[in-house]
Amino acid sequence: MKNSILLTALSIFIIVFCSYKIITKQLEQPAINKKIKTNKPSPKFHVLALYENGGHHILYSKRAKIWLDKLAADSNFSIDYIIKTDSINDDYLAKYQLFIQLDYAPYAWTGAASAAFQKYIEKGKGGWIGFHHATLLGEFDGYQMWNWFSNFMGGIRYENYIATFVDAKVNVEDINNPCMKNVPKSFIIKKEEWYTYNKSPRPNVHTIASVDESTYTPDSKIKMGDHPVIWTNEKVAAKNIYIFMGHSPDLFDNDAYTTIFRNAIFWAAKK
Repeated sequence: MKNSILLTALSIFIIVFCSYKIITKQLEQPAINKKIKTNKPSPKFHVLALYENGGHHILYSKRAKIWLDKLAADSNFSIDYIIKTDSINDDYLAKYQLFIQLDYAPYAWTGAASAAFQKYIEKGKGGWIGFHHATLLGEFDGYQMWNWFSNFMGGIRYENYIATFVDAKVNVEDINNPCMKNVPKSFIIKKEEWYTYNKSPRPNVHTIASVDESTYTPDSKIKMGDHPVIWTNEKVAAKNIYIFMGHSPDLFDNDAYTTIFRNAIFWAAKK
């Protein structure tokens, strides 16, 4: 009888003990998973993207965000997005190694944002990539032209654009520029507006690529002759590159365009 009771008690003990081990293991599993997640490497660098959240460029902005988010996840860098300049000041920009002006015009910025951005560029506190609308320089919506930004872009003023859109060939002039790595010497850009300015920025910037206006399809009378579309201002401390093309979301189906964009990010983010 005693042996039977002991065997029964032992059996109960074994069952309870095994159940306890199983439950404990299950409870510990989330903690292990959490520990694994927190061991993810810190981002290589931090990017701020100021983008347009409406108007003609909203579709481009949406497509750009999808592409950028994937690149950031695959390449281990962080990216934050803002749609206005209210939060920008010296301390805010100090958190970022790269500022992307993603189809955002150089006017209607707050005074603090303008001053902080100018310091960021002139003192080389981080890199800059500007697209398309960044050269919409002039008097718009009741705002005066930002003269410092005009000089940063080569002393130009926006003059006209091809509202009907045309395809054209872009020729790479500086094939040794890091942003042109693995980019063909010429490539086609479809359905672009091709801004014209009051003068070519070439004398005041380093031209990386230009559009061949003779290849406009269909042809357009809106031309400026010497027509740079990718350039960098080597007179400031910050690594910087302006890429005119940035209207159509279809640009992210263009291998040459995405290669330039990707190269520009990793080049400009490094001091």
